[in-house]
Amino acid sequence: MAETDLYLPLKAFMESAGYVVKGEVNGCDLVGVTNDDPPVIVVCEMKLAFNLELVMQAVQRATYTDEVWLAARAAKTAKGREHDARFRNLCRRLGFGMLTVSEAGAVNVVMAPFAVTPRKDAKKRSRLLDEHKRRIGDPQKGGGRGKPIMTAYRQDCILCATALLSGSQSPKQLKPLVARAATILRSNVYGWFVRESRGIYGLTDLGRAAVQPQE
Repeated sequence: MAETDLYLPLKAFMESAGYVVKGEVNGCDLVGVTNDDPPVIVVCEMKLAFNLELVMQAVQRATYTDEVWLAARAAKTAKGREHDARFRNLCRRLGFGMLTVSEAGAVNVVMAPFAVTPRKDAKKRSRLLDEHKRRIGDPQKGGGRGKPIMTAYRQDCILCATALLSGSQSPKQLKPLVARAATILRSNVYGWFVRESRGIYGLTDLGRAAVQPQE
């Protein structure tokens, strides 16, 4: 079982609690957001086993989210940290919840969050919420390491590049499709776009290869 195998069961669990869930948002394995105003933000960090690194990640997330859960693969023996009263007490004191995922994908609540974690970093909270809202669907399983992340920005770049497959266009023409098209074309982060004349952009070979259907 890999960390990414934990994601779908945890996503289903959080969705059943009323959250809109997306993976790998601003470095967080799983982010759930309610439709309330203001929204409630929950983050779940995943490892194959409960350890100090997982706790340290949760401590970071606690500064800008409402609720933090730690999740790990269910231990096959009683030696797992979820059975360790000291580890559970540490998480309880920090206000974190604990979840386990069985080999069959069953999610078990070891401990619910003990208290609402105070929000301190409004800027990080705002960035996390903005990325969650902008991202179309949930293209990224949480828990992956070392792979490119399908961010909302990359999704917008793909939309612009796909539109340019039919011919060169101006940022104004692309704006109804992607509001920040002008910034995307000028910045050209991935090297996909080329300015062909004043205010007109086309695709580079790299950009065409990135979005053209493979034969």
